[in-house]
Amino acid sequence: MSAPVLQLDKVCIRYPGAPADAVRGVSFDLRRGETLGLVGESGSGKSTLAAATMGLLPAGTAVQGAIRFEGRALFSEITDQQLRRLRGRRIGTISQDPFTALNPVMRIGTQLDALLHWTHDRPKKDRMARIETMLERVGLSDPKVRMAQYPHQMSGGILQRISIAAAMLAEPTLLIADEPTTALDATTEAQILGIMAEAKATLDGATLFITHDMSVVERLCDRIAVLYAGELVETGTVREVLDAPQHPYTRALLDCDPARITEPTRRLPTIEGTVPPIHKRPDGCIFAPRCPAAIARCHAEAPERHELGPRRSAACHLASPTPVTP
Repeated sequence: MSAPVLQLDKVCIRYPGAPADAVRGVSFDLRRGETLGLVGESGSGKSTLAAATMGLLPAGTAVQGAIRFEGRALFSEITDQQLRRLRGRRIGTISQDPFTALNPVMRIGTQLDALLHWTHDRPKKDRMARIETMLERVGLSDPKVRMAQYPHQMSGGILQRISIAAAMLAEPTLLIADEPTTALDATTEAQILGIMAEAKATLDGATLFITHDMSVVERLCDRIAVLYAGELVETGTVREVLDAPQHPYTRALLDCDPARITEPTRRLPTIEGTVPPIHKRPDGCIFAPRCPAAIARCHAEAPERHELGPRRSAACHLASPTPVTP
């Protein structure tokens, strides 16, 4: 088995002035060729982990534990200057808002050329040819016209395609996609996910895909990590987790997936309650106040993380190994 491209070991993150950690004790790894879906409601810590991986947390943020990229700890073995050189070269990102991801006063071709010139020392003719090829790969039919345009002249779907092309130009070892389809309509979202699936086949690295949509994870990812209120509650392969979820929160997320509703209904399923703020986390299991399966022990004792198989775990008192459909 290959060494992890990204490895988190008991990571805790506290923002400056915050009364408690936003992320607590998160551990998982991501290997070359894998796409890991990081799933959870808003406020679960998904974007915080992404920002930490890129070294973009606010000044004064306390990070405990280790975040290792290609075996090196980001905050102790890599300097800020080295980390800046990794961003855009070895670590690429796709943001959730394509309208703010690009410079509004620069033509698309100029922006992409500046990025490629910074990451690869190639003649300009070769750079422009590579940019044109990449824009074609993400589904733009007339890349030369797009290269001469400004961002405000394009739709959100086209801008997101350009953002994907920009992230892939440098052939990163780690690609972080932070809810890249949130601002798009359903039709455009399906097209972008198709492009992401094709990109996965050509990317010689690993992808961290942040989303709240279980159907997207099922379509695009190999593995899944479920976050709730800053804690990792379940992880495993997509088939293991979706076929036999071991944490009630994972089951609740699956129950709320519209794609899994088989009978017509006037009311969509929801998870009662809200994610607790970081300074009001309950005693015992953090999900216990919203959990329909909670027992007395859940309200009094925080569950250990149970190892259920190779790279498969769940933090629930009721978790048990369950056969998974091949």
